[in-house]
Amino acid sequence: MKRNIKKVAVIGSGIMGSGIACHFANIGVEVILLDITPNELTESEIKKGLTLESKLVRNRLVNDHLATALKSKPSPIYHQSFASRISTGNTTDDMAKIASCDWIIEVVVERLDVKKSVFEQIEKYRKPGTLITSNTSGIPIHFMSEGRTEDFQKHFCGTHFFNPARYLKLFEIIPGPQTSTEVLDFLNGYGEKFLGKTSVVAKDTPAFIGNRIGIFGIMSLFHQVKELGLTIEEVDKLTGPVIGRPKSATFRTVDVVGLDTLVHVANGIYENCKADEVLELFKLPDFINKMMENKWLGSKTNQGFYKKEGKEILSLDLNTLEYRAAKKASFSTLELTKTIDKPIDRFKVLITGKDKAGEFYRKNFASMFTYCSNRIPEITDAFYKIDDAMKAGFGWENGPFEIWDAIGVQKGFEMMQAEGFQPASWVTEMIALGNTTFYSVKEGATYFYNIEKKQTEKIPGQDAFIILNNIRESKKVWNNSESIITDLGDGIINLEFTSKMNSIGAGVLQGINKAIDMAEKGYEGLVIGNQGTNFSVGANLAMIFMLAVEQEYDELNMAIKMFQDTMMRCRYSSIPVIAAPHGMTLGGGCELTMHSDRAVAAAETYIGLVEFGVGVIPGGGGSKEMALRASDLFRKNDVELNVLQEYFLTVGMAKVATSAYEAFDIGVLQKGRDIVVVNKDRQIATAKQVALQMANQGYTQPVRRNDIKVLGKQALGMFLVGTDQMVAGQFISEHDQKIANKLAYVMAGGDLSEPNLVSEQYLLDLEREAFLSLCTERKTLERIQFMLTKGKPLRN
Repeated sequence: MKRNIKKVAVIGSGIMGSGIACHFANIGVEVILLDITPNELTESEIKKGLTLESKLVRNRLVNDHLATALKSKPSPIYHQSFASRISTGNTTDDMAKIASCDWIIEVVVERLDVKKSVFEQIEKYRKPGTLITSNTSGIPIHFMSEGRTEDFQKHFCGTHFFNPARYLKLFEIIPGPQTSTEVLDFLNGYGEKFLGKTSVVAKDTPAFIGNRIGIFGIMSLFHQVKELGLTIEEVDKLTGPVIGRPKSATFRTVDVVGLDTLVHVANGIYENCKADEVLELFKLPDFINKMMENKWLGSKTNQGFYKKEGKEILSLDLNTLEYRAAKKASFSTLELTKTIDKPIDRFKVLITGKDKAGEFYRKNFASMFTYCSNRIPEITDAFYKIDDAMKAGFGWENGPFEIWDAIGVQKGFEMMQAEGFQPASWVTEMIALGNTTFYSVKEGATYFYNIEKKQTEKIPGQDAFIILNNIRESKKVWNNSESIITDLGDGIINLEFTSKMNSIGAGVLQGINKAIDMAEKGYEGLVIGNQGTNFSVGANLAMIFMLAVEQEYDELNMAIKMFQDTMMRCRYSSIPVIAAPHGMTLGGGCELTMHSDRAVAAAETYIGLVEFGVGVIPGGGGSKEMALRASDLFRKNDVELNVLQEYFLTVGMAKVATSAYEAFDIGVLQKGRDIVVVNKDRQIATAKQVALQMANQGYTQPVRRNDIKVLGKQALGMFLVGTDQMVAGQFISEHDQKIANKLAYVMAGGDLSEPNLVSEQYLLDLEREAFLSLCTERKTLERIQFMLTKGKPLRN
């Protein structure tokens, strides 16, 4: 039976419920969000003469919760207009509405009695065959479905979203005793394809997979920190980006999530996993109990392991439980990894360290490998699900078994024994059978060691993806130090940037030109995409700074011209060029996206022309392109200045869209041309299909534009008056005004006496001239230097 999800009911509108409702609205589903009715009036309701029977009062809780969620940062919703897909109500008056829903998700308080009473209500109105799931983070699923009808139990399971639902990719599906295979298969596919998640089917054990392993990791650190005499700053240094984990690392993450949340899950594991071989590890250390007593819960109480006083960040001394100035952490072992770009390649070096850091990593990884190997088959039958859960739920770049592979299975085994640990018997057996790795790659697909069958097997569900890591070596057709061209098959090639933060310098520009040359001679189309954290942070600022400081203006002019010409080649080649932006797509990365034939953007794309922040205007065709796009929107009898002003402000205010959907609003993506994919893992495969489709439909090289309407002095005068007023009102500095006036000159097409039609090249020349002149300004160089050294913009 084919299932379609058109309407979803979410019962419970707290942080998690509202977040889940918003994410369904993100993907275009109609949502009914319900919560309980309040039992007393607020002062303002009494003043208005309202009663507990007034609809405004009865829906107050749900409406307040949703409004708070929609105002929160980062936003739970891709675009504020999507909130109109959510209607609200209460569980007393509106429960009958769930009869029209295809999926009902319970997200109420974590108490079995409350959940059971909600399910009793749901059963009165739910139509047979409707999916019903619980977002519990730890209550056993089999307890919740007891006493319900056969149809209810067949369509019931746990679906555990991680908070925040929009941003964290893990979607754990936990079957109950009677859950049908059809329901599990459907949810597994729906989570990946529609919700953009990593779907992981887990067993019905306490804390499931993600939290069982994640909380073990944090609790073992809580015990190790004192044993090794480490400070919280040192642990956060050792467990952050250096090993491919989020910047918030360990203690800062606990502050963000809330210590009470962590304690609740840890206590649940301690009480319900009596057979766990390291049960005592889940017992809370004294300093945690004291913090709970003091209500030092983290961000929600304004102090936890860290505390902000004015502009200073203080950290907690775990011995004295007093706050002190934060101390900078450094280790000689970490210095050894500075030249190693990828975290996966650092682990071999980290475990050999002779200092406290080396000792920390050996103990930490040995205990983690032991614990994870012992959880099979308890929490899952396949170890790759543990890796998937940790990557998608906790933001780890590599899961425990991937790290073990990177160290070497045998080497990891020896390290564990040296630290007094013994891995699970299946690992010993796997090694004895001659398997030297947990994972292997064959013909572009990832295989894993199947413990039950004692042989390697393809990980299911990969066919919808193209995994660049798996084909980079076998399908590489060309590379230089900053880019790689890979054959995706079916006549489509992919260009991947490999520069630092995927910045666009000479090597990347060479790669783009080479890829277009190759595609025009022997392929059907080109995709420009990668699977790193970000698509591209923009042009190589260090190179621009160096040329400008040394006053090598001819070279700088040539470099900008090369950038512009390359962007124009993306627009005017004989093959379709598809950009696949995701994550940060700033400055030059945005210009590349705008000059491609089409963009296949990940929903989580943060895109914009941000050059004003470093004291210049977009110089790789961005300023020209914004003038062109404004011109294309001019309509007879419309006030053309207003349209141009919108595009001018987008660049002048360095606006960055916080999702691909917002990028349509600021004119960076275009409706009818560019498309959005929710699951980033599908992006390269989708971009390939778009390139193929364009090629198969008969792609013809576009003709260069010479019909761009510019408004000349009419627009320039308005912009100059506007920047004068902004300076007079002290909204912008004099240098901001200088940059804005340069942009105005370009987007107005110069100081032409009347509106005129011009070519793209005419605007590109104006743009390049303006960019160059700003690079001669001391204040611009100060801005660039500040960005390069501090990583944030300078206002001067």
